[in-house]
Amino acid sequence: MSAFETRRDMFHLPEGITYLDGNSLGPLPKHAVDQARRTMTDQWGEMLIMGWNKADWMALPGRLGDRIGRLIGAPADSTVVGDTLSIKVYQAVASALELRPGRKRVLSDNGNFPTDLYMAKGLIDSLGQGHDLKVVDPEAVADAIDESVAVVMLTHVDYRTGRLHDMAAITRKAHEAGALMIWDLAHSAGALPVDLAGCNADFAVGCTYKYLNGGPGAPAFIYVRPDLIDQVRPALSGWLGHAAPFAFDLDYRPGEGISRMRVGTPPVLQMAVLDAALDAFDGGDMADIRARSIELSEQFIAQVEASCEKVELASPRDPQARGSQVSFRFAEGYAVMQALIARGVIGDFRAPDIMRFGFCPLYNTADDVTTAAAAMADIIATGEWNQPQFKTRKAVT
Repeated sequence: MSAFETRRDMFHLPEGITYLDGNSLGPLPKHAVDQARRTMTDQWGEMLIMGWNKADWMALPGRLGDRIGRLIGAPADSTVVGDTLSIKVYQAVASALELRPGRKRVLSDNGNFPTDLYMAKGLIDSLGQGHDLKVVDPEAVADAIDESVAVVMLTHVDYRTGRLHDMAAITRKAHEAGALMIWDLAHSAGALPVDLAGCNADFAVGCTYKYLNGGPGAPAFIYVRPDLIDQVRPALSGWLGHAAPFAFDLDYRPGEGISRMRVGTPPVLQMAVLDAALDAFDGGDMADIRARSIELSEQFIAQVEASCEKVELASPRDPQARGSQVSFRFAEGYAVMQALIARGVIGDFRAPDIMRFGFCPLYNTADDVTTAAAAMADIIATGEWNQPQFKTRKAVT
């Protein structure tokens, strides 16, 4: 039995469910229930407000940042947890633009997660200084990087197809042109090896409720290159990013190092769950997780294509060019996914026609893959998806 299969026992996986949607929301780590309960009863319950000191709640953002940092190739004291991914994107873009005052362009691609584009455009509109957001095809990013670009902002793994950008090559091209580089690691952290320090990335952001299994609404993280952080002026100058929050100065002074990227009060209960969830990675190697992820995804592609001619692979065929998910296109993909969920096989759907399946070796097995592939082939072959209850769009797809 592999190390990953033994870690499956660390998660609550409901009986009769084949879960291939960890790329959207990771399952509940069993240990998180006890940790959350202790935080509520032993700390909040017994300590009340003294928990900020006695239980050291205030240190959670930095401590969890370092735990995540070890998974993304970030040195100590360069990553901090808190707030939401949208807020962290805003912080990164705002700080990067200010560091390149003579340039007016943010470059991204149409594979970026839409909220990143929304936040960048909203910031540009608020600044009113003539900046623009240029969005190109993923394959055109490198050629679009020139001396007009202040910031290149990309999602490392495409949320729809799983297509994987070459982080080192694009970061290098950005730097050669004098631009700063921001990476969104929402679909990378905890799924594949990332080396932020090795590729000299300037900023990185990400959420913790996908492959890191921090639970719905779990806080986001932000990384800033250590030699850059003291030059960064936080656009969102929240009180917990202040050099002395409890001095209650009326004027803002940024804190030392990465602490200046803190904004609001830490969500202690959510952070307790995330802290427990990160235990699943202790003693593991992201390279091993990556190798097993490729095995599972290759098995899935082979089995689906052998039994279901009507679907089209939307993900890159080369496993080294995709993240830890596999996507297939089918005109009635939403209905097929609903039929799969009704059978207990859970993936998800992204418009207009993409069925997504995430593979997490911490808990997914070869049997999960076989079950899912066989169910999808049968649903499509029999037309089981063609029923009104499977075609009705729900609020979350």
